[in-house]
Amino acid sequence: MRDITAALAGYRLTTAEILYRMPDFPGLLQSYVWQNLDLAPEFPVLSEFLAFWQSRLDGKLYSVRVASSSIIGPQEWRWAKGEFRLH
Repeated sequence: MRDITAALAGYRLTTAEILYRMPDFPGLLQSYVWQNLDLAPEFPVLSEFLAFWQSRLDGKLYSVRVASSSIIGPQEWRWAKGEFRLH
């Protein structure tokens, strides 16, 4: 229920591809995929995660690519008229 409430409040499914330098081998890049519900376009949850990354983790950030999509829109939200149950 939390996800539906968040979606109606404007939160969107946000995916970030984070490229960072390996601490022991700075010439190599490693990829990390992060996904969570966040508010576009400010992305406060992602910003908090990146701040944590920069302050606590050794891998220096190289780039961050962000994609965001609404989970539920007004045209997709409607009351159900019935319920069908299968075994």
